[in-house]
Amino acid sequence: MPRPAPARRLPGLLLLLWPLLLLPLPAAPDPVARPGFRRLGTRGPGGSPGRRPTPAAPDGAPSSGASEPGRARGAGVCKSRPLDLVFIIDSSRSVRPLEFTKVKTFVSRIIDTLDIGPADTRVAVVNYASTVKIEFQLQAYTDKQSLKQAVGRITPLSTGTMSGLAIQTAMDEAFTVEAGARGPSSNIPKVAIIVTDGRPQDQVNEVAARARASGIELYAVGVDRADMESLKMMASEPLEEHVFYVETYGVIEKLSSRFQETFCALDPCELGTHQCQHVCISDGEGKHHCECSQGYTLNADKKTCSALDKCALNTHGCEHVCVNDRSGSYHCECYEGYTLNEDGKTCSAQDKCALGTHGCQHICVNDGTGSYHCECYEGYTLNADKKTCSVRDKCALGSHGCQHICVSDGATSYHCDCYPGYTLNEDKKTCSVIEEARRLVSTEDACGCEATLAFQDKVSSYLQRLNTKLDDILEKLKVNEYGQIHR
Repeated sequence: MPRPAPARRLPGLLLLLWPLLLLPLPAAPDPVARPGFRRLGTRGPGGSPGRRPTPAAPDGAPSSGASEPGRARGAGVCKSRPLDLVFIIDSSRSVRPLEFTKVKTFVSRIIDTLDIGPADTRVAVVNYASTVKIEFQLQAYTDKQSLKQAVGRITPLSTGTMSGLAIQTAMDEAFTVEAGARGPSSNIPKVAIIVTDGRPQDQVNEVAARARASGIELYAVGVDRADMESLKMMASEPLEEHVFYVETYGVIEKLSSRFQETFCALDPCELGTHQCQHVCISDGEGKHHCECSQGYTLNADKKTCSALDKCALNTHGCEHVCVNDRSGSYHCECYEGYTLNEDGKTCSAQDKCALGTHGCQHICVNDGTGSYHCECYEGYTLNADKKTCSVRDKCALGSHGCQHICVSDGATSYHCDCYPGYTLNEDKKTCSVIEEARRLVSTEDACGCEATLAFQDKVSSYLQRLNTKLDDILEKLKVNEYGQIHR
């Protein structure tokens, strides 16, 4: 689009007024060029870069982005999504050389904010006027330095503003797999940014509609005398997020910060806005999820954590008792009478008898289950307290002192008795031979053979008389029994 002729016929005056011409003109009211148009929304087919609003700077904090051209907004917390990005730049005669340099600076500034690489963002540039030239394809450069150098070498074309033809060329030749674009299965968004300062001289409406339908997201940047209706026809919906306008090329560079925000996935984990109670995990593309420290589980709100009841999970391995700790861990304990082994899991029965704390009066017996019971010595019985013992049979104790026989009279008393032929002495303990036997022994010489024989004869005589009496008794019993049978 040609400029008015007088400016070309007065070079001297132009040189004098050149600094004033570079100053931005007052902005005309326009529904698109509003300060609030800083975000570019999601779109339909083909997907689009992630959108996450940039947090407002606190009062008094230094601003970033537009006030510092080229600086990455939110550096350290911003990572651009992989894109197949094509710049479509108007280099018709209406764009003066210095203004075209501003356009190239604008493109370079946007490149500075992107992650460039084969697996990240790929960039191509389509240059157009009355003709269209693909300056370089998406697969041409894989690093920022060489990419920016290639942008710097671009030169303007000629007259004419064939915006529709430029979009069609980008769609047919730049956004192809052969040219370096990634296929539909990669889910990499296809984005085109068209920059123009005039009205299209061809039918742009239908071409832009086909491009959008093919999955290309179109952003339109108008400068100076750009036709607003044409910008709206080219851009994707919503228009307030895809149409930009600046008064002069002198301020176009400031739009780079807006596009940076558009293509930037802010990392809430780095920003500290995640609200995760324990751990924030970046998933890339501005997404994140919360996780919990070991021993905790994520609550239903997906942000806070609660200590795991590892004991309830039955994976603790405690032989006896599992006890939950507040820290989300646990420890094992044992039943009473047991002690925890070195492995911290299993238990062994304590030998309470060996500990000497059993309280048994006589005998402590281990039961092998960590418990014990008391028993008593022979002749004693266990009392109701199951600890102390009482005498059961003093004769059984062996401390009665009876020379011959101990006769128990109950639990606490006894008396002594003597074998047959002996009599209990006055001490109630010892026994003496009965008097008749003593006489026999005393009248004879107990040490002589005759005295011994005489004693034996007398004993035999007594036994014979006893046997005779027994025989008589038995005979009488038989007769009595026979008589009872035959009655």
